[in-house]
Amino acid sequence: MKALQNPIPENEFERLLQLSDFDFDYTDLDKQFKDLTKLAAKVAGTEISLINLIDSFTQWSVSAHGFPTMQIPREDSVCQYTIMGNEDFEIKDLSKDERFLDKFFVKDDPNLRYYFGVPLTTPEGNNLGALCVLDTEVKSLSQEKVELLRIIADEIVNRFKILKAVQDLKGKMNEIKENQKKVAHDIRGPIGGIIGLAKVIQDQGNKNQLDEVLEFINLIQRSGSSVLELADEILSQDYSKAESNKVQINHAVEFSLETLKEKLLDMYSVQAVQKNVKFTVTNNDGKDQVPFPKNKLLQIVGNLVSNAIKFTPDEGAVNVALDLQENETDKELIIIVNDTGVGMSVEKIDEILNGNANSTLGTGGEKGFGFGLTLVKHLIDKINGSISIDSDQNQGTKFTVRLPV
Repeated sequence: MKALQNPIPENEFERLLQLSDFDFDYTDLDKQFKDLTKLAAKVAGTEISLINLIDSFTQWSVSAHGFPTMQIPREDSVCQYTIMGNEDFEIKDLSKDERFLDKFFVKDDPNLRYYFGVPLTTPEGNNLGALCVLDTEVKSLSQEKVELLRIIADEIVNRFKILKAVQDLKGKMNEIKENQKKVAHDIRGPIGGIIGLAKVIQDQGNKNQLDEVLEFINLIQRSGSSVLELADEILSQDYSKAESNKVQINHAVEFSLETLKEKLLDMYSVQAVQKNVKFTVTNNDGKDQVPFPKNKLLQIVGNLVSNAIKFTPDEGAVNVALDLQENETDKELIIIVNDTGVGMSVEKIDEILNGNANSTLGTGGEKGFGFGLTLVKHLIDKINGSISIDSDQNQGTKFTVRLPV
């Protein structure tokens, strides 16, 4: 049997877009799903169960039972086959399947044999990943157990939606708080003016001339009118327009340079170690704790880092530099990803900047899936950011991303 190589769903880009829309922190989901992974293992009677999400480069085990949460290259995963369709995917004995017999988890500890996966399918028809159960012995699942695993998979997707709804609600609450501050500020001026003018009239008493009193009354009327106009504006505001706005900033979770640095090191150091690449993250001193929304940052930077590691050879280096520039009204996050990798041609750079990059092999022979940098460009454009690329063949690559935060 000829082994299949890196199957890619027909709706891959739409799948990745929806996964990025959830804006998950893959390292912070285990506690949300621990009960369901344990339940899946108990139902199937297997030693291990995993909830795996698959992005452009990596399979993330975001929750696990009987096994530590981990990440592996997408091309090494079994679940890449599960997300190809709407059917369950079963391998009775991984050691007898050409696609998997040489994988590290089959040849070495834990010497896995049995695999059964259920795609995690959203109502839009996108498979974000898979719920899978595994064992070191060959097994067979009854139809009743299969149906129960499908129910658990549906519940996992429902919980994804709940987490996103809560996150969006937090964002709306923060937006309301900001609007309250703005309203309080806008009202304070006119109300203060009314009170001040009334005080002047009161203090002058009988000394007030009629024309002066009329002028005071006109000023009071104008201040009162501005308050009424502000009230009308608030009451008539069409919040549905904000919902349909192309740029939707999610304030549900905030980062700082320091927390973003720690998160990147936590998530991508494993990939660097696997490739024997030195991975560092630095940030601008003095701006470490300034908060900004996390909106799609892990998806944008993560894809750039994974791409840089993929195209950097053994004993090379990948560095991420983070900076935050501020003025009176705006903040701009600057992300520079520098690698000592194989570099890019001018044609390849143009493909990326035009949003239609194709996949190529990494320095370790890693197979690509073609959408990582295309997704990055799409997400950056969506939040009105910018990206530039400086590179020469065999001289490394420098990505510079600027994002309004």
